[in-house]
Amino acid sequence: MNTPGKLFLKGLAVVIPAALTLAILWWLARAAEQFLGGVLLRILPQGWYIPGMGVVSAVAMTMLIGLLTHVIVFQRLFAVGDAILNRLPLVKTLYSAIKDFMGYLTPGSQVAQSKVVLVRLPGQPFELLGFVTREDFRRLPFQITVEDPIAVYLPFSYQIGGYTLFLPRSCLTPIDMSFEEAMKFVLTGGVSREAAPKNSEGIER
Repeated sequence: MNTPGKLFLKGLAVVIPAALTLAILWWLARAAEQFLGGVLLRILPQGWYIPGMGVVSAVAMTMLIGLLTHVIVFQRLFAVGDAILNRLPLVKTLYSAIKDFMGYLTPGSQVAQSKVVLVRLPGQPFELLGFVTREDFRRLPFQITVEDPIAVYLPFSYQIGGYTLFLPRSCLTPIDMSFEEAMKFVLTGGVSREAAPKNSEGIER
């Protein structure tokens, strides 16, 4: 029986995600409009500025920066800026965390192309959902003693962070799950029911 309390909670489950998403988009749009809109208002002839041009300019600039990342000259410039930010105390911690998080959201990035696997640690009765991040270790400054090693990233739920483990290939079971589905499943602690982990044979676990 649906009591008023249950109906209210169900309503919150629908309203809160939508409201937070719209609030974040609205905040980003207002920030872009206030900053870039103010710049355009000063440099454009009187009467040329139309409300909303700041948002359009922000989208266009972001797409242009994404396009420039494919140009070698700008790749080197971005690499220099990246190196500078990664050397500044305190700034590097915040910058690297945000950069890693955005790597999860960027289609085609090395992180987003990671293979999804189930990890079974030797002697343990449980399994973990992880992402293969590296299989070639020839350029590392240290030697891995694990036989047939694979680097697997195990993210935390409801926060940014996780562990990188060097595991034998025998501990891993590939599953038929996209990176986006697996990351959503892990970050929500398994609450997301849009996708259930499957093994390499496509059987739901």
